Amino acid sequence: MTRFKSLDIFRGFTLAAMILVNNPGNYHHVFPQLEHSIWHGCTFTDLIFPFFLFAVGNSMAFSLKNSDQQAPSAYWQKVAKRTGILFMLGIFLNVFPFVEWNSLHKLEWIPFAKYRYFGVLQRIAICYFSCAMLIYYFKDKGTIIIGVAFLLFYWLICYYSNPSDPYSLEGWFGTALDIRIFGASHLYHGEGTAFDPEDIWSVLPAISQTIFGYITGKYIIQKLTGKRELMNLFIVGLSFILIGYLWSFVFPINKKIWTSSYAVFSTGIALSFLGILIYLIEFQNIRGKIYTVLDDFGKNTLFIYCLSGLIPTIFSFILIGDTHQNLWNLSYHFLFDSWQNQRLSSALFALLFVALNWLIAYCLRKKKIYIKI
Repeated sequence: MTRFKSLDIFRGFTLAAMILVNNPGNYHHVFPQLEHSIWHGCTFTDLIFPFFLFAVGNSMAFSLKNSDQQAPSAYWQKVAKRTGILFMLGIFLNVFPFVEWNSLHKLEWIPFAKYRYFGVLQRIAICYFSCAMLIYYFKDKGTIIIGVAFLLFYWLICYYSNPSDPYSLEGWFGTALDIRIFGASHLYHGEGTAFDPEDIWSVLPAISQTIFGYITGKYIIQKLTGKRELMNLFIVGLSFILIGYLWSFVFPINKKIWTSSYAVFSTGIALSFLGILIYLIEFQNIRGKIYTVLDDFGKNTLFIYCLSGLIPTIFSFILIGDTHQNLWNLSYHFLFDSWQNQRLSSALFALLFVALNWLIAYCLRKKKIYIKI
């Protein structure tokens, strides 16, 4: 079975893009496409998480390819192990370093009441487990049908739970349930109120995206042998984009409540982008510096993802001097304080951090160290 390098490059590109948008030098000065939409809409940044889920599905087409030949205990042991590690890593990244500076600049333990349960890796874990379960019990055809049903079912839940205002921050049904079940203190507060964009209620369309990624991976493995099959991939991708766009007139494209139109629209872009990579890398055999960099990112994706979250956290935790400024902000000001274009300097600082993470990925690859779960 041929291993398509374009799948690794797709994953590496997604990781590099995630590091770029997550780490601007100044959060108050960011190019519009490098931050999330305020609510409805879709920017470049809004595509990164769906690309991750799509890539997870692609990888499952390889990792679970012989699942029907495995004993149930072996299959579920592997799935449970990966799910547990992903979920616990997500919680660890949320609460690390377990202490915080108070208003008197004294260290104190972060109380359990403030631990956030949800996050990116937690959603990936849930999507991975759900997709693995559906594949095992319902096979490919049944899994596709359920994936489509999830999209429609979520639309119905959103609308009929609050027909007068179903798609606003205040009107979306999931927040009230989250607060009642988990408590407001355990939720994300980045919107200025208790609201979690990675909660369990909006996960259904995300599971569908993982399923679409898995089916795409199976198609590439089993059927993609020439340009005709590649054209079929493009047609499906463009169809998804069109369906998602048309659907958005009644169910707005929204990353934060992960609407079904958003899931379909972003899946279409992922399919089309992957098709371009397959054409360039597999058919035209184009290689270069960018290919090498993205390939390095694609080799140790989970490890670099975690490291790219830990480094800013550690640097932000370290306070310097009497002004108590943190090392992360001081690094940015030391390197770019004299720049007049603050958006550009903020983006360049993020690119510098991407380069640092690539250097670590490069060293791991040169030493043939591959950290997997």
